[in-house]
Formats: sequence, structure tokens, C-alpha cells
Amino acid sequence: MNQKLSIKEKVGYGLGDFASSMFWKIFSVYLLYYYTDVFGLPAAVVGTMFLVTRIWDTAFDPIVGIVADRTETKWGKFRPFILWVAVPFGLIGILTFTAPDLSPEGKIIYAYITYTLMMMVYSAINVPYASLMGVMTSDIKERTTLSTYRFVFAFAGSILVLAAAEPLVDFFSNSIGTSLSKSWQLTVTIFAVIASALFLLTFAWTKERIKPQKEEKNRLSDDLKDLAKNKPWFILLGAGVATLIFNSLRDGSAIYYFKYYIVNQEAFNISALNLSINYSSLYLVLGQAANIVGVVLAKPVSDKIGKKRTFAVAMVIAAVLSAFFYLFNEKDLVLIFTFQFLISICAGSIFPLLWSMYADIADYSEWKTGRRATGLIFSSSSMSQKLGWTLGGALTGWFLAIFGFEANIVQAEATQTGLKMMMSIVPATGALISMFFILFYSLSDEKMQEISRELTKRRDK
Repeated sequence: MNQKLSIKEKVGYGLGDFASSMFWKIFSVYLLYYYTDVFGLPAAVVGTMFLVTRIWDTAFDPIVGIVADRTETKWGKFRPFILWVAVPFGLIGILTFTAPDLSPEGKIIYAYITYTLMMMVYSAINVPYASLMGVMTSDIKERTTLSTYRFVFAFAGSILVLAAAEPLVDFFSNSIGTSLSKSWQLTVTIFAVIASALFLLTFAWTKERIKPQKEEKNRLSDDLKDLAKNKPWFILLGAGVATLIFNSLRDGSAIYYFKYYIVNQEAFNISALNLSINYSSLYLVLGQAANIVGVVLAKPVSDKIGKKRTFAVAMVIAAVLSAFFYLFNEKDLVLIFTFQFLISICAGSIFPLLWSMYADIADYSEWKTGRRATGLIFSSSSMSQKLGWTLGGALTGWFLAIFGFEANIVQAEATQTGLKMMMSIVPATGALISMFFILFYSLSDEKMQEISRELTKRRDK
């Protein structure tokens, strides 16, 4: 059966991660800063909140996957969730960046409630979205291509947010005269409308093709037992968590690094629009552009040397370059931006490999057990993202507190040294741990080609 996908369908799938990544990047780069410097919460409190709420959310991901696996509609198993959750996703995103006038305790409670809801709707739409790739095609090369489309669009969505967020906040604050908190709410509202619309296009432009084997009747207990015995799943879960710790630490620390270590934030000013463009925005946008380069390179490189080896080499290079980042001072802007570009190429190449490998693991599980649990397995990919993001976000908040950070004041020398470590040595450790895990991954490209051929024969019977 020909399972080649049209350009429109690949673009349609990519638009979903454009939408998702807009909010992922808002959360990973700006949410901690918003809570500490705009909403007025202590960094340690926010770090703990990230840990508590995301642990529940991490556990919620497999629940969504299990429900999706057992959903039967005329649209398939996974696409309906994209349709149903697109609008709530945008609305709760706006509430997360809404700052009501409450007591300090009230602010903490509000942050806990809105952030927990946001992460739940994020799971409700992104676990089915991720799982969708596993049922659009069984061609492993086509999956890598589809994953490449996905992450090109993902990083494009991130670039839009990073390029526009601070200038939009600046525009609303300076040109219209709204408060800083209201400016953030209006900015996120714009992104929310775009994200909801793009998710609806993903629903409209994609199709589910792969059906379970005819004799398959999954029981949840069987699915969970299969997952517990799936060694490649555990290995990829560990690698994914460590990779997200690496990325979330660097992303979450960047805005503090430039505001409190580099200090001179303004790169240039657009006087006609009354906008200031900060070094932090340029740094983050450059990183996303380099991520796209990494995504594009991932397929040709992995086609030649394999997914596992590409993953391992990229993480080693990222770790070494990140460690060197500690040596730069506030005057080394050229080196800071150069290393950001190189590190981000390595980081960008990892993500299409990860998601393509999760699709392979779903096939491996079906081949080994005769049962397919795409949603459950792909929920683990979202779970690894959330868990890595949880630990990275919590560590960022805790490290800020440990190094003596206080919002909106000149930082002590020890705090500035800590900010340098949070951009270099600490994330480098995460990259090395990720590389260590992937060394034990056993599903080679050759092995997966054999599995794919066998599964095609079984499904056609």
C-alpha cells in the first residue's frame, strides 16, 4: 500500500506543531520571567510550582494516550482531539498570562490553577497530535520526512514568538500605554488566536491510515505490561528527558542572563514604531533559526549514519560547546551568538529523530506483541518532554534562588556567576546524560525496515 504523503498533508501536520511550539516557547522562555518580574512571585515558589503541577501533568499524558487509543470516530482516533481542544487551548493560554489584583497567596493559588489547566489542555491536544504521525504512514523514511516538516514548522512558530513577544509587549506598553501585565495578556491573546486556527487546519488537512491488526483487541493491562517490557521505550524516555532539561535550562536562563549579566539589553531601536529590539530576542531567534538548520540536516545525516549515531554525536558536540560558553564575558557578544548558533544546530537535529524513533517503537511493540498502542507510546514522548521541561524549569527557578537572585535589582557577582553556569555547565551535563542513554538504544534503521515489512504483511492479511 502506497503511504506517501502529499505536501499539503505534511504542511497540515507541521502547522500543528507551529501552534504548539508557540506556546511551548512562551512557557519555556518567558513564563518564569513573567511570574517573577511581572506577576511578582518569588523564583523558588515558581520553581516548586513548576515541579508540583508538571508532575501531575506528566502523569496525565498517558491517560490521554490510553483514552485516545480507545477512541473511535468517523475522523479516526487522534484527529478529533485536535478539533475539540483547539479553542480551549487558546483560551486557557490567555488566562495563564492574565494577572488579577490578588494577595500574594491569591496570586500563587491563581498561578497553580491556571498553569495546571494549561498543561492539561496542552496534553489533551499534543498527545493525540504526536500520536497522529504514527498512523499517517508506516514508511520509516516518510516518517522522518514528516517529522522534519513538523519541526521546521515548530521552530518557525518559536521564531515568531521570540521575534514578536518582547516588541509587542513594548508596543502595547509604550505606544498604547497599557500596564506591563496587560501588555503581556494582549500579546499572548494574539498568539492564542493564531494557535487555535492552525490546530483546526491540522485537523482538516491530515488523515489517519494505519489500522490495528484485525485480530487485535487491546486491554489496558496488556498495553501497560507491553510498555513495561519495552526496553527501547525506557531508553528513549531517558534520553528525551535529559535533552529537554538541556534545552529548558538554556531557554529559561537566557532572558535573565541578558537582563542581569549582559545588562545592556537594547541591540537597536525602530524609532518609527517606537520599538526596542533586545539582545535576548536576537539571541533566542538566532537559536530557533539554527534549530531549523539542525532539523533539515537531521534526515540526510541520519540516512547516512543512522538515527542513533546522529543523536549521540549531536549531544556530545552540544555538551562541549555549552561547557565553553562559561568562559565568555559580557563583552564577548560575537562568541556568545556564534556558539548559540552552533549549539542550537545540534539541539535542533535531535527532535525529529526523537519523534521518528517513537513511531519506530510503536511499530516494534506491535511487531513483538501483536498489539498496537500508538497513543500510549506517543504519550510517553510527550511525558518525556513534560518531565524534562518540569525538571529544567524547576531547576532554573531553584538555581536562581540558590544563587541569590532578586527580581529587578542589580545582581551580586555570585549571582552573575550562577547565571553563567546556568547557561553553560549545568545544561552541558544534561546533554551528556542524554548521549549516555542513547548509546543503549537497539532499534537500528535496518532492524526497523525488517519490522516494517513484516507488519505490512500482517496488516494486509
